[in-house]
Amino acid sequence: MKDIKNNSTGVNIMKDWLLPIAAAILIAIIINKTLFFMIEVPSSSMYPTIKIGDRIAVTRIYNTNKLQRGDIIVFNSKELGIVLVKRLIGLPGDMVDIKENGELYINGKHKSEPYVIQNGGKSGTFKVPANSYFFLGDNRRDSFDAREWKNHYIPADDLVGKAQVLLFPFNRIKIVK
Repeated sequence: MKDIKNNSTGVNIMKDWLLPIAAAILIAIIINKTLFFMIEVPSSSMYPTIKIGDRIAVTRIYNTNKLQRGDIIVFNSKELGIVLVKRLIGLPGDMVDIKENGELYINGKHKSEPYVIQNGGKSGTFKVPANSYFFLGDNRRDSFDAREWKNHYIPADDLVGKAQVLLFPFNRIKIVK
């Protein structure tokens, strides 16, 4: 004899499909708002490290004390009204000196930058204020960065995340450094 089950299709669809989908969407939103998110790179200012159209996984920044020179950071530019991706060059209190030949000195010490392939752009000396940061693109000749902005420094509150992994295109998957 066959078991006869109550086949209430609406309840089964709700239990088997809609609740797991809703839970997955909720978890994805929580992860995106608290842990990490994705960005698509809009310009060549970080070339060759990052290219136009690259998609990068970015972790949220909760403790700016863990940031280091050379990190690739995503931040809000209030001056430009957009989100930017640049390399962190100057920490709070640093003296950043960019020579006419493009050489970089931080607090009087020469900084080797193997990721820079096209040096150029403005030179100058910049004293990074407390609770602020100084950013440059890797493609210095073609980067609109802190050297060009009216306000050369980005406040800690405007830092959004740290670039971690280049995920797309698939043939270039790598840890971003």
